[in-house]
Amino acid sequence: QVQLVESGGGLVQAGGSLRLSCVASGRTFSSYVMGWFRQAPGKERDFVACISTGGIVEYADSVKGRFSISRDNTKNTVYLQMNSLKPEDTAVYYCAAKTGTYYSSNYITRDLRRYDYWGQGTQVTVSS
Repeated sequence: QVQLVESGGGLVQAGGSLRLSCVASGRTFSSYVMGWFRQAPGKERDFVACISTGGIVEYADSVKGRFSISRDNTKNTVYLQMNSLKPEDTAVYYCAAKTGTYYSSNYITRDLRRYDYWGQGTQVTVSS
């Protein structure tokens, strides 16, 4: 079983930046596809960014050019650097992991249903 713990959320003014971190348990972190999702009040949980075991990345159109996902396998950690934040970025941000993709270093997915483990979420609030 994989445990995921997010941190780094908080209150920031529009135009500011935050960096979220997600630390994963387990001995095979480097074999996990990692993703970030967010859920605003009254909205569905939406894809934000993901990164494959080989470093391939994808972003939602709404965050392209502003957010950057990265991973440090030596620390079992995935990051989400968020710049030029907007009030519409306000949401609970969730880290997720998909295991069992050892067969392909390029595999990534935007589909939250395919992720196996989830963190508890961290609140990001962007004031106008």
